[in-house]
Amino acid sequence: MYFRQLLNDETACASYLLGCKTHSAFAVVDPHVDLVDDYIALAEGQGAAIAAVLDTHVQADHVSGLPELVARTRATAYLPAGAGVEFDHHPLDDRETVELGNTAVQAIATPGHALAHHAYLVTDRRRTDEPWLVLTGDALLVGDAGRPDLHAQGKHTVQEMARALYRSLTERLLTLPDYLALYPSHYSGSVCGRGLSANPISTVGFERRHNAALHHDSEDAFVEALLRDSPPAPEQQAAIVAANRSGRPLAEVA
Repeated sequence: MYFRQLLNDETACASYLLGCKTHSAFAVVDPHVDLVDDYIALAEGQGAAIAAVLDTHVQADHVSGLPELVARTRATAYLPAGAGVEFDHHPLDDRETVELGNTAVQAIATPGHALAHHAYLVTDRRRTDEPWLVLTGDALLVGDAGRPDLHAQGKHTVQEMARALYRSLTERLLTLPDYLALYPSHYSGSVCGRGLSANPISTVGFERRHNAALHHDSEDAFVEALLRDSPPAPEQQAAIVAANRSGRPLAEVA
């Protein structure tokens, strides 16, 4: 399996290019609009085609590169079912798998940061049928959990989103094996969390032991702590969400 993490320090966003070289089937996860040329060049350098582009959720802090990548590569766009986007895509259900030759990417529903949010469990079947790593999006970050207020609206209050995130963490992500490598979509410098590490790589077990957001003795205590001292919302948040829902450039919706 080919796997590369790409970082954009200006927005503290992490994105991923991965897949099967044998079958020339790569995917990009949580692409940043500023790195589209990089994903394409890396894939071409490996002699592979980008067949799938996945977002873990509709981003609120930066413009996704998904629409441009799909337009340039003819890849299939994948988002969580219920994401509410206005362009053609394949809505992924919980536990549904995207096959990339010998590489499998399984969606794990982890709502809370956003109502429609997936983590992606990645398996390299040339090695084993057991998963190797998990891409956690904005649900579980290195050193923190994702903030629940950016996508709260209507009947889905901030408190309800925080409770959903607690269940996603305790019932989904923290039931995964400790040895799994953990790759989030943000690191230190992002407004999507508070105590984020500058190291954008961890494991499920390390976060279980050392992530302060996971050490509360009840759901109520987790919610109270998560809602305390949230950083300012991203600049142009509404316009960024509108761009990512519509698949149009930011300049057209701002």
